[in-house]
Amino acid sequence: MLEELKKEVYEANMELPRRGLITYTWGNVSGIDRESGYFVIKPSGVDYDVLKPEDMVVMDLEGNKIEGKYRPSSDTPTHQELYKKYPEIGGVVHTHSPYATSWAQAGRSLPLYGTTHADYFYGSIPCARSLTEAEIEEAYEKNTGLVIIETFEKMKMNPMYTPGVLCTNHGPFTWGKDAAEAVHNSVVLEEVAKMAMFTETVNPKVDPAPNCIRDKHFFRKHGENAYYGQ
Repeated sequence: MLEELKKEVYEANMELPRRGLITYTWGNVSGIDRESGYFVIKPSGVDYDVLKPEDMVVMDLEGNKIEGKYRPSSDTPTHQELYKKYPEIGGVVHTHSPYATSWAQAGRSLPLYGTTHADYFYGSIPCARSLTEAEIEEAYEKNTGLVIIETFEKMKMNPMYTPGVLCTNHGPFTWGKDAAEAVHNSVVLEEVAKMAMFTETVNPKVDPAPNCIRDKHFFRKHGENAYYGQ
């Protein structure tokens, strides 16, 4: 079932260690088949050195395992909530990449300081609030997804214009039109988090880039009037 999607999600997962985004098994990627309503996700705690495409787990949007010999990633309910809320999302990534996670642990949104950031994310990358003790005890992973959604709804942000978030005390999640694009956005998020940290070290009083820079660089790559690339 969904053998091609399993291969795509497997390859996307394998990109995480290649790009230095994970240590051990600290990350996961999923991808969804909107026609069937099923999504494919990495199994929980399986080492990347032994991971195979057939190890990927098929889930439905109600949290039922449809196919797979392993348990799905413990973050599956977070992915599930994002897929349910945003039909335009086709892939989701979670890592504990060090620079992005440092911003998340500090409880800080990631300011847009330059054009690299603006090429991929329209404005600051938000940091979602901490979960309450009750939310953690009740349904931690599901509520992580819900607090991400709450953040984007409250800030009236387009999740496809800002395809990533930082979760306080936790780490980053990114997404895209498919699993590969979601990983690409995760790589970019880690790089701009690193650049922002160095920027504030060089100039602690730095201001975010002006909106005209944000708009020019984002919309030349995205939207109906985009002209970057071939």
